[in-house]
Amino acid sequence: MVKDAYGFAAPPLVLAVLCLGFGWYWAAGVLMFLGLFVFYFFRDPHRNIPTEPNIVVSPADGHVIEIVDEEFESTMGHRITIFLAVWDVHVQRAPVAGKIAKVVYKPGRFYAAMRKAASEKNEQNVIYMDTPRGRLVFKQIAGAIARRVICWKRKGEEVAQGEHVGMIRFGSRVDVWLPMEAQVVAQRGQKVKGGESVLAKWNSTS
Repeated sequence: MVKDAYGFAAPPLVLAVLCLGFGWYWAAGVLMFLGLFVFYFFRDPHRNIPTEPNIVVSPADGHVIEIVDEEFESTMGHRITIFLAVWDVHVQRAPVAGKIAKVVYKPGRFYAAMRKAASEKNEQNVIYMDTPRGRLVFKQIAGAIARRVICWKRKGEEVAQGEHVGMIRFGSRVDVWLPMEAQVVAQRGQKVKGGESVLAKWNSTS
């Protein structure tokens, strides 16, 4: 459980108890449901991180909705987009081991996360990771419901593959950009788990 859950769940649960005291059972039921849903949303289940070398794991739970070749900052590569429904786990994990080169916050719009425009125009954190094989970039992108993208890591920090890096609150998407030499093995429509499902194989360029 992510500790932020308690701050969000406490108000509706306290109000539910007060409503019970006044005999407002329908209101108490609604508030109790909201409080319990918050706990469900902020869950952080254990994941079995793969140990095979040269793999890239999914940074997020959800479904792969797009796999395309496109440029990022004038370099061609593969973009893998994962859509997170409101019932998916919303904690993000490092797709590879490496160093956080920088984290760039970009304010923006709140288009539906399924739309392609969300990748460039929505509020997002762009996380650059340097590894022995090169640079990987992934984005925490807000959606129509999500209004907060949170990164727990800072520039210069070393992270292990599958380590927690942040969270998006209440529905969203995550984009992963890999250089062309990486071999994408995930498929469109595939259900993936953060820190566990393999998205690509990325061999050393040295």
